[in-house]
Amino acid sequence: MLPVAAARPISLTASQRQRLKKMAHGHKTPHQARVRAHIVLHAARGRSNARIARETGLHLDTVRTWRDRFARQGIAGLADRKRSGRPPSFTALQTAQVKALACRLPAETGTPLSRWSCPELAREAVTRNIADSLSASTVRRWLAQDALKPWQHRSRIFITDPGFRPKAERVLDLYARTWQGRPLGEDELSGAP
Repeated sequence: MLPVAAARPISLTASQRQRLKKMAHGHKTPHQARVRAHIVLHAARGRSNARIARETGLHLDTVRTWRDRFARQGIAGLADRKRSGRPPSFTALQTAQVKALACRLPAETGTPLSRWSCPELAREAVTRNIADSLSASTVRRWLAQDALKPWQHRSRIFITDPGFRPKAERVLDLYARTWQGRPLGEDELSGAP
């Protein structure tokens, strides 16, 4: 049998203890944060990981993980780590271009329709090389974000500016906290002129 590593001792400052108690007993605190705060408070009382697991009904590995993270990083260690997730399939510019297209009459594009539907918008976006492929459900989701319903409205907002794309790219890059392909730092407002 392998020896079990001793649990890391936890000592709290008065402000840490007070903050953890608020987290553990706050009615608006998310459940995961409450559980993590309880683990640390039990650990600060000198309890073993096995005892904390038994008393809280959590798995021993869960208790060990959050105790160790708190010992290394303090209260900040109790937060979820950033997850990379799946990269976005479409850029903000592509989304904006499809929304701009939805705000134009189909006849202006040479499409023989009186109103746009999501499948028709998706096809037109692919035809215009806005995206390589695009589903009607993605178009529907994008339009719903701004409550755009081109199949129901009689009036349109016309984007006729030929410089729409370059202007939109600059603005959307700044919203994405990038400038000329370089991520902006936390303290940078922008590198734009």
